[in-house]
Parts: sequence; C-alpha cells; structure tokens
Amino acid sequence: MENNAPVISVKDLTKKFGKFTAVDHISFDVMKGEIFGFLGANGAGKTTAMRMLCGLSIPTSGHGKVAGYDITTRPEDVKRHIGYMSQKFSLYGELSVKENLKLFSSIYGVSNADFKKRSDKLFDELGMNDMHNTLVKDIPVGWKQKLAFASATIHIPEVVFLDEPTGGVDPVTRRKFWELIYKASSEGMTVFVTTHYLDEAEYCNRVSIMVDGHISALGSPTALKNKYGSDTMDEVFRIIAKDATRSD
Repeated sequence: MENNAPVISVKDLTKKFGKFTAVDHISFDVMKGEIFGFLGANGAGKTTAMRMLCGLSIPTSGHGKVAGYDITTRPEDVKRHIGYMSQKFSLYGELSVKENLKLFSSIYGVSNADFKKRSDKLFDELGMNDMHNTLVKDIPVGWKQKLAFASATIHIPEVVFLDEPTGGVDPVTRRKFWELIYKASSEGMTVFVTTHYLDEAEYCNRVSIMVDGHISALGSPTALKNKYGSDTMDEVFRIIAKDATRSD
C-alpha cells in the first residue's frame, strides 16, 4: 500500500438482505493515523458496514479496500492486517491476563520473541505488571478494557476497529481509554470507532453519521457543528437523525 493511500477506501458500498438495503451506497476514505468516528442510531447500518470492512460480510455491490486489500476478493488478508475490539471485549475469564494476551498474539501470528518484547512493553505502559497471572474474570472492567485493546493491537495492525468499546464504563475510565486511542493514533495506527456517546465524537479527527443506511454527514466535529449551527455533536446528531425511520 502506498504511503499516501487511504488505509480504508470505500466507494458506493452496499449490502442488501433480500429486498432490505442495510447499507446504501456509502463512500469515504480514512487516512493513516486518523481517528474516524462512525456514528448512527440503532438500525442505521453501521454494524453491517463495519462487518464488511472487517472482511466478515461480502458486499452486495460497490468497492472497498482496507489496509490495501479488497474486502470482497481478499477478506482473509484484510483480517490479518486489522485489529478488532467489541463492546463485550472477547476475553476469556478463566484465563490469566497474560494467557489472554498470548492467545490473541498467536491468533494474529506474532512470534514468541515479538510477543515477549511487545507484551513487556504493553504491560509496562498499561500499569499491569503485577497482574500477569490474575484471572481476567477477577479484574475490574476498566482493566479488562485496557487488556482487550492490547489484545486487539498486539500484532501492530494498520487499522483497529473498535465497536462501542466504552459501553458500560464510567466517564473517567472512558477518558483513560481514549488516551490509549490517542497514543495508537500518534504512532500511525488508524482507529475506526463506533460509539453511542456523542461527547466521544468530539475526540475524533473526523466523524460520519449514518441514517437509514446512508451517510448523511461527514466531516470534522468543528466543521459539522459550524454547518448545523450547534454547540455539541449531540445537537448535530439529533438534527441529522431526527427523520430516521429505522430502529431496532
């Protein structure tokens, strides 16, 4: 992939389920190191779109590339070059902190030598040096969140997809988690994040807002607030999504 090429490039991406169009001709690019917020109410189509970008669902039509690989013809290559973190964290409670990290590193093909080097660095940065042998089920949710992010990025992917990663945690823990996102972005990792917390949209470089399968707005938080004459992204979202017809 060329240095100046988008890490994510989508053109007219569409997904249909029978007669229902879940994602309707969406287009956007995301650049290296960008924090890109992907917002939308329940039923807007953002989860379906993310599944296509992660190589988990084949588009009905349109084109998309992630980390230089076509999401339709090379989904397995896409999966190898991304990280993914869900709201449920996908961790194993009966395994220790270190065993969880080791498991995900092996899934992503990280060598033993690289795992040792990267895990030592991560544990030190996260302040988890005394937790190696603690079972994940016994650590607080904030630490689980940090570990899940470390597990999703242990292989140093070009892009990490975060699907509502701060759901159910307190504001202080959410802010600390965003510090991890900022650090990853500063080191060149592209971050694609969905969230229900509209204040978190303010932390993104750019934001897209999906309504009924379409991208109805795309731009920096400042530009969108100026365009819609609003003081917050919550107000912007309410204006854009007020006529939405879909819901869960």
